[in-house]
Amino acid sequence: MGNSFSNIAAFQSLHIVLLGLDSAGKTTVLYRLKFNEFVNTVPTIGFNTERIKLSNGTAKGISCHFWDVGGQEKLRPLWKSYSRCTDGIIYVVDSVDVDRLEEAKTELHKVTKFAENQGTPLLVIANKQDLPKSLPVHEIEKQLALHELSPSTTYHVQPACAIIGEGLHEGMDQLYEMIPILGLMCLSNKEGYS
Repeated sequence: MGNSFSNIAAFQSLHIVLLGLDSAGKTTVLYRLKFNEFVNTVPTIGFNTERIKLSNGTAKGISCHFWDVGGQEKLRPLWKSYSRCTDGIIYVVDSVDVDRLEEAKTELHKVTKFAENQGTPLLVIANKQDLPKSLPVHEIEKQLALHELSPSTTYHVQPACAIIGEGLHEGMDQLYEMIPILGLMCLSNKEGYS
């Protein structure tokens, strides 16, 4: 299985949105992918955006425009606007914060049910796997009820530690593999994303 993105013009990029509850590690994921080193972050008020050319794995050389949207409850209504017409959704989950997994599940299911997101590939980053008492991937998948997502939503759950970068490039490779080639035809038609 693989995609051929060799026809993407240098100025075009995939639109990827980073979502998840506050303190899950979204911004740490973003800047680890951009700089390949840990960057101390503060809670995101609004959003961060970065254009990143991926540097490893099967997605090496692919340019992605990432939108990291704050996860505080008051900012979640923005998720619909930022996830509209996206090529992929990365949903970051704190694998240790079991008390908020139900909330994370509810918010994830809301996002995937938006009409504009039907069929959009989903990468769940099970972050903070380096910490004691972090839930294993199969438990995260179960707690988030990913089997209840629309059959058109392909997904992958990737264990990761954003602080050291473990699992992030593997996760991006999985997301890259799930993005349909057909979606490339839409890239040139997306205004404001290329």
